[in-house]
Amino acid sequence: MTADTDAGDIRPVRFDAMLSERYLSYALSTIMSRSLPDVRDGLKPVHRRLLYAMRELGLDPASGFKKCARVVGDVMGKYHPHGDAAIYDAMVRLAQDFAVRYPLVEGHGNFGNIDGDNAAAMRYTEARLTAVAEALLEGIDEEAVDFRETYDGEGREPVVLPAAFPNLLANGAQGIAVGMATNIPPHNVGEICSALIHLIEVPDADTAALVDLMPGPDFPTGGTVCEDRETVVQVYDRGRGSLRVRARWEKEDLGRGNWQIVVTEIPYQVQKSRLIERVADLLEARKLNLLADIRDESTADVRLVLVPRSRNVDPAALMETLFRQTDLETRFNLNMNALDANGVPQVMALRDVLRAFLDHRHEVLIRRTNHRLARIVRRLEILDGLLVAYANLDEIIRIIREEDEPKAVMMERFSLTDLQAESILNMRLRSRRKLEEVAIREEHARLTAEKADLEAMLGDEDRRWRRISEEIAGIRDKFGGDTELGRRRTMMAAAPAAIEFSPDELVEKEPVTVVCSAKGWIRAMKGHIAPDAEVRYKDGDSERFRFPAYTTDKLVLFASDGRFHTLSADKLPGGRGMGEPLRLMVDLAQDADVVSLFVHRPDRRLLVASSEGRGFIVPEASVLAQTRAGRQVMNVSGKARAKFCVPVEGNMVAVIGENRRLLVFPVEELPEMARGRGVILQRYKDGGLADVTTFDLAEGLQWQSGDRTRRETDMEPWIGKRAQAGRLPPHGFPKTNRFVGAK
Repeated sequence: MTADTDAGDIRPVRFDAMLSERYLSYALSTIMSRSLPDVRDGLKPVHRRLLYAMRELGLDPASGFKKCARVVGDVMGKYHPHGDAAIYDAMVRLAQDFAVRYPLVEGHGNFGNIDGDNAAAMRYTEARLTAVAEALLEGIDEEAVDFRETYDGEGREPVVLPAAFPNLLANGAQGIAVGMATNIPPHNVGEICSALIHLIEVPDADTAALVDLMPGPDFPTGGTVCEDRETVVQVYDRGRGSLRVRARWEKEDLGRGNWQIVVTEIPYQVQKSRLIERVADLLEARKLNLLADIRDESTADVRLVLVPRSRNVDPAALMETLFRQTDLETRFNLNMNALDANGVPQVMALRDVLRAFLDHRHEVLIRRTNHRLARIVRRLEILDGLLVAYANLDEIIRIIREEDEPKAVMMERFSLTDLQAESILNMRLRSRRKLEEVAIREEHARLTAEKADLEAMLGDEDRRWRRISEEIAGIRDKFGGDTELGRRRTMMAAAPAAIEFSPDELVEKEPVTVVCSAKGWIRAMKGHIAPDAEVRYKDGDSERFRFPAYTTDKLVLFASDGRFHTLSADKLPGGRGMGEPLRLMVDLAQDADVVSLFVHRPDRRLLVASSEGRGFIVPEASVLAQTRAGRQVMNVSGKARAKFCVPVEGNMVAVIGENRRLLVFPVEELPEMARGRGVILQRYKDGGLADVTTFDLAEGLQWQSGDRTRRETDMEPWIGKRAQAGRLPPHGFPKTNRFVGAK
């Protein structure tokens, strides 16, 4: 850059300091001008500008509708320099009776629905203000609030609305700013007004007393808030917390013992179509064992029909499964964060929000009273001048006819003010009748009395609060009470008792046969097929495991690296194909083989043993793995591998080595461990462990020899201490040194 370049004011600054300053400016702009509502009128700037622009267009409740595009254009051009889509979306929300408890805009046309469908384009829809919005704007022409310049300086807009209606609590608010957010639920305006009147009468009322009058949220979509009163009081006292909201349902009798459940109200901000899709997905995934079907029979009102699997199902249990897995139950995270009268964001307790509204109404009352008083004083000044004119009518006429400067002469002759003299000069001849003088004297007396009354009210704070209480009672009578708009829609109930469900109740229980091949391909065939039924495998592959199970079962896999892995029977591929490789479902080590695969029984104990003849007992309840990598239970090193995993089903352990030596010893001699290498089961000079099993000494040791099952009941010769060498097995024991078919 050359020295003579006109670059303006250039200063060297640190980049991090400038970035921090600019981001802080952006954050404050987001907080104060976009995302957080004002505690006084409960509106964000875009909503406030929408209502004010519609009022300027004359769209009051008694007028006709105008195109939403016209309204959006005025708002964007005069007050809100942002995109038209954002302005229209805000306008649509103010008109949706399922989104706001007391709509501020009356829409004509398609403004969306509870299914989540969008509104029609703004060129097709029309709108006007509602009576609630009219109450928010009441007194705005009477200097009730401050005005500021619009963004381009060509007009003026209100900083806040007079707000005769307690909008923040009545309609709630949601918003996300930089580093903070707000989430205020809607409430019943009749209950809010009762709480406001009580706070006027008892200024130090605590949260518990206020909650007695307004017990909780009143959502436009109804539902039930299921929380104990103590929890609700704590949430409103802190200004933040979580409230559980459930759908409202009823059991509908179909006759002959048949029934169905009908959901008539769903939680706030839940889209009905997505809720139905979620239930349908769970049904397809067989996660709703008690439900057979769901139907949407809604018209103007919500009606979701839930068909039970059988008429013997408990309706409460069915709904509990749905509450746990779908948005038929949600959590409303209350966060009463709003801008106070000074524009400072803070999380407020219920009492603070009510107090802020009352203080605003008190200020509005004083400002409107002063405005009215100033107008009365001005009018009385004019009337005093007119009465002087009537008393000296002939002289006034002469001065007007003969003097060059009649105004100055009248002011000097009769001690008139400029306003009085101007008013006399503007009088018409016809108004100088005797009857007009009588009317002026009556008006003067009436205004004088009103002036004295207003001055008395300005000097009496108790009277002002009585006036505010009367105004709030009028709002309660108009918008609350026993009307369609005023009746409470959301029920309040205690927190539901905890209900425990087993996996059998949450997943559809169907019989399957688990089949795993020698090369590790697994599948679940429908039904419990016979052990000798023919099953097809890939060329060169054969059967390794086959056992009956149910879709609710957990399967346990023990690998040669000493790790246990967990599978869900309902997640296995179906039996129409050849299945899928186990390695796609669990992370088996590259050199690990499958040792055992079985249905999990948490009350059993397992005996695990390695090829080097070491082992221990592990509780089966502790082997379930939470990750695909599995749970390491048996430590192996060198050439040793985990080789056996058998259930403990007796009081004796039988081990046989590759050297064909059999040893029997009590189960008590094996330690119970959660993880480790284990203790020596049997000593070998050469080779390792060939097989291990457990049995009951009274029943004897059983093994399979060819097609025959043999049993040896006299085990005395082979009983010894753990870690001994053992002796040759009984006559007829298989040459394979395996307890095939042993129990």
